[in-house]
Amino acid sequence: MKNEKITQPSSGFLMLLITLLGIASGATMLAFKLIAPGLVSIILSLFLMIGFFIVNPNESVVLILFGEYKGTVRTNGFFWMNPFFVKKKISLRARNNDSQPIKVNDKLGNPIMIGIVLVWRVADTFKAAFEVNEYESFVKIQSESAIRQLAGTYPYDNFDDEQTEISLRSGANEIHEQLIHQLSERLFIAGIEVIEARISNLAYASEIAGAMLQRQQATAIVAARTKIVEGAVGMVDLALKKLSAEKIIELDDDKKAAMVSNLMVVLCSDKSANPVINAGTLHS
Repeated sequence: MKNEKITQPSSGFLMLLITLLGIASGATMLAFKLIAPGLVSIILSLFLMIGFFIVNPNESVVLILFGEYKGTVRTNGFFWMNPFFVKKKISLRARNNDSQPIKVNDKLGNPIMIGIVLVWRVADTFKAAFEVNEYESFVKIQSESAIRQLAGTYPYDNFDDEQTEISLRSGANEIHEQLIHQLSERLFIAGIEVIEARISNLAYASEIAGAMLQRQQATAIVAARTKIVEGAVGMVDLALKKLSAEKIIELDDDKKAAMVSNLMVVLCSDKSANPVINAGTLHS
């Protein structure tokens, strides 16, 4: 497999002067009735002008002579090469590829919608020009393939598998590094450098989005209730210890059970408690 070869062409300004002199001399010969030499001079000068080309900043020109790769011009400026050279321009600028969200299955088989933003540029013009058919289309197709592979490697979240530390939703840095690694491997053959790649769109597919939202809400409620119960148990334990240490009141097991029950109801309820005044004794 060949790699890019940098070449430095001749300056175009000197050859431009030569071609203009050739045209002028040909016109002069025609004026003096020297038809054949004049036409030859003009036609040859016009033919030589085919060899002029300009390389703009962050652009390159791949040179091909009779089907053989001769090199790549990366230097900016106005140049001239053999008119028989085929000149193929390839941009070296960074480009964005904002892929539309596609439906794929995650590691657990859940249908999800996922899309990425890819920033890339051509690093090797030989590979971009000759190793693949159309490198821009190659980037788009391989990006979609990398998305499908990534989504099949990780779950959308770790609700169903609590042992999984990395998921598409939570493992941002790890997921992005893995995505860049996969894209770099796939696009290396086309001489493409991956500058950045990250997930731009991630959601459950419409057919399961409602059910998954309810599951997430239920999980959040359970987690919140767990924290509330843990805090309530600590507060009840502290209250009983304080009452006992300060010798404010002596409580037997039945009274402690009643007190614990009332405190847990008050502390864990999702509504404000309504106080009830007991006008009798503690034993009534």
